[in-house]
Amino acid sequence: PVMTIYFGLGTNLGDKEQHLRTAVQKIKERIGKVISLSAFYATAPWGFTSEHTFLNAALCVETQLSPLEILKITQEIELEMGRIHKSVNGAYSDRVIDIDLLLCFAGDGTPVLLDVPGLQLPHPLMQDRRFVLEPLAEIAPDVVHPVLKKTMQELL
Repeated sequence: PVMTIYFGLGTNLGDKEQHLRTAVQKIKERIGKVISLSAFYATAPWGFTSEHTFLNAALCVETQLSPLEILKITQEIELEMGRIHKSVNGAYSDRVIDIDLLLCFAGDGTPVLLDVPGLQLPHPLMQDRRFVLEPLAEIAPDVVHPVLKKTMQELL
């Protein structure tokens, strides 16, 4: 069964544009077909202070994989690209790449809701983060948040 999954990508170290392109390429090779990719948005750090601004993007992919398989692959990609550790206890830090699973829909358009250790779908903080919503509203303005019942454009 084909699923549609939306990712948020972020980086604030090194050649940021190249990091986003590399992440998109690896997702394409290992997870599925890229349906749409937003522009790259320069944003201020959220939840911590840094002199390094972020570059963020949103990505929509069609895949046959399950959300947990996708999570495992995105974590492998982060490691390969030099991401040492995920944020712990709300302590955020500079990162080479961050790949977040935001939303997932089954082939018939039904939203996939998940709450398991390590993965919540939809992403529990996405509606609070302009750096997630702005690129997401660009590629999926009319997609409805399955819990908040508002479109990405409305949430933005």
